[in-house]
Amino acid sequence: MSEQATPPSEAKKERPRRAADERDQGDRGEGPLPEETSAVRVVDRRWWARNEPENDNAARSAKPTYIEELETQLTQKDTLLTEYAARYTTAAKEFEDTRARLRKEVSRDVEREKRRVLASFLEIIDNLDRAIDTSSAASDSNPSMANLLQGVELVRQQFLLTLNRYGVERIEVGAETFDPNLHDAISVVPVTDAERDSVVIDVVTPGYRLGDEVLRPATVTVGKLVPAPQ
Repeated sequence: MSEQATPPSEAKKERPRRAADERDQGDRGEGPLPEETSAVRVVDRRWWARNEPENDNAARSAKPTYIEELETQLTQKDTLLTEYAARYTTAAKEFEDTRARLRKEVSRDVEREKRRVLASFLEIIDNLDRAIDTSSAASDSNPSMANLLQGVELVRQQFLLTLNRYGVERIEVGAETFDPNLHDAISVVPVTDAERDSVVIDVVTPGYRLGDEVLRPATVTVGKLVPAPQ
């Protein structure tokens, strides 16, 4: 007896099972995808999401106009800020230099005026010294003159103390070599002793110094060596 043929109805039932099996295999990765499946490509057209250098200019040109205007204004603001900062630095430096120069000028003017005022008091002391020298001989025989001389000496001492508080000191001159920085020679005295040549012989008017500077040089006579008579 020959093999029994498959009924047509059963053959039709097997075909859909094969198609379903193939789709299941494709989903599980066991077989090729159906030809009807196509790949989907997404393109991001936002300008800030593009990384291609060649498309950078095109991307920037795609910016809104108001953004470009704001960027331009920001650049201009930065330029102005840098310029103003440089101007401020220059002006501040010039101001400090001017203030330092004015301080020096004011300090020099104050010192100059101080020297002028203090030097004017030295003449008063000179007159008191002359009065004391003149009255010393007469005070020995006249008691009232002695009391007057004592009062003049007290006034002179008060002047000297006041000047000392401002830094004025008297230049003590003895038998020393003539120094043009400290002495002002008004006459020359002939001397035969070589040791007294160019040496201060007498002090006519005392000198005074203000700190390390000479306020007034001492007026002196200086010895000059002359040959001894034969």
